Amino acid sequence: MPFVDEAVLDDPDHLARCDAAGTLFALATAGAQVRQALTLAEEAGIERLASAHRPRAVLVAAAGGSAVVGEVVDLVVGQASPTAVHTLHGGPLPAWVGPLDLVVALSLSGQEAGAVTLAHEAARRGAAVLTVGAADTPLSDAAQRARGVHVPVGQGPTSSRTALWGLLVPVLLGLREVGLLQARDDLWESLARTLDAVAEECRPDSAAFVNPAKVAALTLAETLPVVLGDGPVAGVAARRAASMLSRSARVPATSGELPHAASEVVACLDGPYATGEGWNATTDRGAGGGRDIFADPFLDAPQQTPLGLWLLGRDELGAMAQRVSAIASGAGVRVVDCLAVGDEPLVDLARLVARVDFTATYLALGLGLDPARSPHLAALRERG
Repeated sequence: MPFVDEAVLDDPDHLARCDAAGTLFALATAGAQVRQALTLAEEAGIERLASAHRPRAVLVAAAGGSAVVGEVVDLVVGQASPTAVHTLHGGPLPAWVGPLDLVVALSLSGQEAGAVTLAHEAARRGAAVLTVGAADTPLSDAAQRARGVHVPVGQGPTSSRTALWGLLVPVLLGLREVGLLQARDDLWESLARTLDAVAEECRPDSAAFVNPAKVAALTLAETLPVVLGDGPVAGVAARRAASMLSRSARVPATSGELPHAASEVVACLDGPYATGEGWNATTDRGAGGGRDIFADPFLDAPQQTPLGLWLLGRDELGAMAQRVSAIASGAGVRVVDCLAVGDEPLVDLARLVARVDFTATYLALGLGLDPARSPHLAALRERG
């Protein structure tokens, strides 16, 4: 079972040694990324996306750590919009894309072949093109050839997981230009201030017993996390959390959105990964079923890692989330809550995602792992 010592998360030498790529620092620049993206988008001429009509559909091509951008676009456009939003994680440009559509292609490095190919093909079909990534790259060249808009990302983050806001904000600004996002002028500064505030409360020199990201990391360290979002905004953050736990902390995690995911999670509380009354030696599972009632919890190693429940929500948890939390606690499951303050959706999402990102990073560092570098992932890329 993985174990994280609280003292390790407060040891600056340990954090510096494991975090060689500066992930914590990169996450702390999220607010600066928002402000810088505003300037870079304006300099790139983002207003050129404006036209006399809204696009028939928006296709967001984003993969890996930037995949959440497509989910956020789907969230902010909403079900009431006549414009459909589609997210593409790979493969060719869909056959339906044409001159009435907007194609957004993201690649932090600007080198990703799939994004470059999609941008070229979208231009060939006459679609409007917005690309976001490094300057002077094949992706920026594709946008130029398409007479589209390319917004460069600022210097600093070297991973799409830590460059989320530098990638996302230009896309949101583009949506505002085509009439799909109604955003007040001070929204961007609210986002930046919120991200700055989370970076302050989750800073490395903040003690583990008061740092909310360290507290959550310590609680989830000895569990198999299940992340539940209470509603659509928290649902996006929950999927981000599962991705960050897997990619950064190398901890397998699942996610869901309430209310429809409640039954799936509660059903697991009757299984072998629950530690309370839901799984015991009296259940009818054959001769070897259930726990060993003679096992010493201090001398004998646990048979498996138990479940942990990470509940994300806005302002306060709804009735369904509270019921799930109560049932999970009764089944011996560790429960961690993370709530926003009930502001508008994008600002609440920023607070939740920032907390999630810091928590996953501290969990990785507590386990002695570099959150930015995985030898097995590097080997997979080399073989690909």
